[in-house]
Amino acid sequence: MIGSILVANRGEIAVRIIRTCRLLGIRAAAVHSDFDEGALWTRLADESLRIGPAPVAQSYLDIAAIIDAARTAGVEAVHPGYGLLSENAEFARAVEEAGLVFVGPRPETIALMGDKTAARAAAIESQVPVLPGSDGVVADFSEAMHVAERIGWPVAVKASFGGGGRGIRRAGDESELEEALASAGREATAAFGRGEVFLERYVDRPRHVEVQVLADHHGNVVHLGDRDCSVQRRHQKLLEEAPAPALGDEMRDALAKAAIDLSHKVEYRGAGTVEFLVDPQREEFFFLEMNTRLQVEHGVSELVTGIDLVEQQIRVASGEPLAFRQGDIDLRGSAIQARIAAEDPWDQFRPSSGRLSDLRLPSAPWVRCDFGFERGDAVAPHYDSMFGKVLAYGLTRAAALARLGQALEELRVVGVPTTAPYLRSVLREPDFAAARHHTGSLERDWQPDPEHRPTSQADTGSDGEAPQVRQVSLPWGAQSVAVTIPLERSSTARRLSKMTGGTRERDVALAVEKDGDSTVRAPMDAVVVSLRAATGAEVAKGDTVLLLEAMKMEMEICAPVAGTVQSLAVDAGQSVQSGTVLFAMEPANATS
Repeated sequence: MIGSILVANRGEIAVRIIRTCRLLGIRAAAVHSDFDEGALWTRLADESLRIGPAPVAQSYLDIAAIIDAARTAGVEAVHPGYGLLSENAEFARAVEEAGLVFVGPRPETIALMGDKTAARAAAIESQVPVLPGSDGVVADFSEAMHVAERIGWPVAVKASFGGGGRGIRRAGDESELEEALASAGREATAAFGRGEVFLERYVDRPRHVEVQVLADHHGNVVHLGDRDCSVQRRHQKLLEEAPAPALGDEMRDALAKAAIDLSHKVEYRGAGTVEFLVDPQREEFFFLEMNTRLQVEHGVSELVTGIDLVEQQIRVASGEPLAFRQGDIDLRGSAIQARIAAEDPWDQFRPSSGRLSDLRLPSAPWVRCDFGFERGDAVAPHYDSMFGKVLAYGLTRAAALARLGQALEELRVVGVPTTAPYLRSVLREPDFAAARHHTGSLERDWQPDPEHRPTSQADTGSDGEAPQVRQVSLPWGAQSVAVTIPLERSSTARRLSKMTGGTRERDVALAVEKDGDSTVRAPMDAVVVSLRAATGAEVAKGDTVLLLEAMKMEMEICAPVAGTVQSLAVDAGQSVQSGTVLFAMEPANATS
């Protein structure tokens, strides 16, 4: 077996991999950015190596820096975890060219399935059902319109090189298509460096069901059952469970067969997931994509099978054949997972960063906690907002749900708002308990009510109700100033929410209350995605001036008053810190 591994990741998944390495007697080396120096995974590893500054592009996405770290550590293999470079064929190839073992599929397989249009073609050749859509990427708006009229409205605009729910937009008619194309392409370019998009028919009220596969270098492929990941917001999963509830045996068998057939077709190696959209009413399913890596939700499959997927990845990468066949895999009971993210569900899932001044994990029978942080550690604005997961197992689905609900109630996090209280409420939703939910249930039917937010996460007024504005302090030279953030969503945000088929980060207009100055500052560390107005432009109150992206979410920064944009101080692609001056406004009444 491989004797030493560099874990090319951070947070929860780095901790997860390092712990399996220790169980197997494998020397584990970690990597860290300047911000993550001394983080939990660096403390658990046998050694940790610096790979660059805090921004992800200069550290965890720097292929050369990670290869250098692997050489310095003298390891035999590199495990990419999930996210970051895990589905980057160039990275997998660079690892192999450095004489190291990549713990994952072949670079050619990653490239094939990472190109969503090529993956779609492979599915068709494997006789796996696919949605009607474009034959490859669409070149421009005219071609997209032609495809949309052929397959019918609404359509889904998808990034060809996307993943993890990013680069997906819904368009219900011609007026929404142009913005959907631009928005999906922009997000994909920022996240994956490629902005090509294709179109598929949009399925209303589907379920998201996926099948976990394992394959070795000797032609053996097995599945470890299915999972349901239908509780989502902005195409990002929040709750995942195994097995998928309320599926007939015929549908379940067909999904498994399709996943195995596709895995054979692309000569898959290691752990992978084939994702499908399921229409329960019509009893149909359609290929969505294949993730050529470990999934965030892999733990629920481990709980119902007793198989350590990270261990199997390492054994396959070592050249070992699978030690079991399909008939040896015993699927027993039910498991469910809640993603714990530093987001405020009662504020449009707004991401936050901060130090975990207190973190107490639930400790109960049949409960598992996968966290990458401990009390005192900081959740950084540079990375994904998810910092942990809570999983629960039961012989029945009802038992698993009850145990997860209790675990989320016992979880204590101080320092950042989290998704835990909201997910506990979702577990009590009648449609979820009866498995009648779909991918749009959260955004259509289960929107958090600001009036019922937990007081521990609320900025409450004297009457105990959530205010219409939030006031925070930001640095102003040697002093601090009060900043007012209106909580009311503008008509622009409502239009974008309708266009994307779900809730998006609401508009944010910041006005500094200092001698009538209307300077607008960044609400948190972020990257400027694009500018929507130039210096000297006349705008109305609530008009979008620029877009920011932080922790995988876009925010519109809007004019706090009607008037003229003055001193636009940033450029597209620029990183800004919380409190950075973005632009100033000269109110209309000041110029009249």
